[in-house]
Amino acid sequence: MNEVQQAQSELIEEFQFFDDWMDRYQYIIDLGRRLPEFPQAEKTDANKIRGCQSQVWFLAKMNGDRLHLQATSDAAIVSGLIAVLLRIYNDRKPEDILDTPADFVSALQLEQHLSPTRSNGLASMLKAIHAFAAGAVRVA
Repeated sequence: MNEVQQAQSELIEEFQFFDDWMDRYQYIIDLGRRLPEFPQAEKTDANKIRGCQSQVWFLAKMNGDRLHLQATSDAAIVSGLIAVLLRIYNDRKPEDILDTPADFVSALQLEQHLSPTRSNGLASMLKAIHAFAAGAVRVA
């Protein structure tokens, strides 16, 4: 099991402790509140993720053989989704990111419990992470 699979498995297990979706939403929002500070100077159009209802900025750079991600949003629930994505994909090997399906989305039933616009935003963020990883693999 690679690190991405392990992180997904741990997250899925963690979410099983919550009895209902209101508790899950609150947990996701709380995760978003703990995101590391995002550089204000990097909140540019070039770093903006298209397809999200709220504003989302992502940065990706290689740190050795691992893809380091930073991101932020102006919306609480989206910030929480970013925190979930960073927990799974940040500082992972690009090959592992590309080789591992995003099983946590269906396992956590995110698509059923997020609004259509938030689901589209989540899909856009996942697509961006995979594009960053694919770019890192091509460069290597």
